Amino acid sequence: MNYHLYLEKIRAGKKGLNPYLDHFNIQVIDLSSGRAVFRMPVRPEYLQGAGFMQGGLMVALADEAIAHAMMTVLAPEEGLTTIELKSNFLTGVDKGELVAEASVFKKGRSLIIGDCLVTDDGRKPVCRTSATFMLLRSKQK
Repeated sequence: MNYHLYLEKIRAGKKGLNPYLDHFNIQVIDLSSGRAVFRMPVRPEYLQGAGFMQGGLMVALADEAIAHAMMTVLAPEEGLTTIELKSNFLTGVDKGELVAEASVFKKGRSLIIGDCLVTDDGRKPVCRTSATFMLLRSKQK
């Protein structure tokens, strides 16, 4: 996959490139070197039985934001895949919007580590996620 071309199109607002982002109406606010900021609405159909946003949806938002932050620092021959993900749920949220701010913590030769803080629209921390991705290298011809 050509991540640089993909990110260009995502920055330009092109739809249909990422079904996950489209399905959950996630807006890309910022994609810059080692950083990604996404915004997601909290809808009634995203709530679990206790009336709060389902935790897996927050983690998926964080994972996607981290992956996009990482894409901004990849070399053309590199790809990535999640190998470890850890989340801390800090409080519940039942309305408004979530903002996921992700950054690359460290890029090595075979692994890349990123962090994401998800906040509510009052900037209160809701979920903190850290992830380790494996770097994949395509063979050059």
